Amino acid sequence: MAKVKLTITESNCRCGIHRAGETFLVQDLCPPICHELWNNIYPSVYALLNGAELEIGENRQKCFDAKCPDGGRVCVHGEVCA
Repeated sequence: MAKVKLTITESNCRCGIHRAGETFLVQDLCPPICHELWNNIYPSVYALLNGAELEIGENRQKCFDAKCPDGGRVCVHGEVCA
């Protein structure tokens, strides 16, 4: 089964939950991520876990970049890893 590595690339989390540089490895269980951020990125994580490639500009890749719905305070990069 595929795994998705999530990396917090920027953080100005108003609750102090996330810090830049944090990583999480997702295989089948939800990682300890803020529920607002997780709800925002879950569709992309699920797609990557199941072999999808996501559209990034004019390319299709096995990664994504997303921001927290709370004003983009936290940025995350997700990518398929071995």
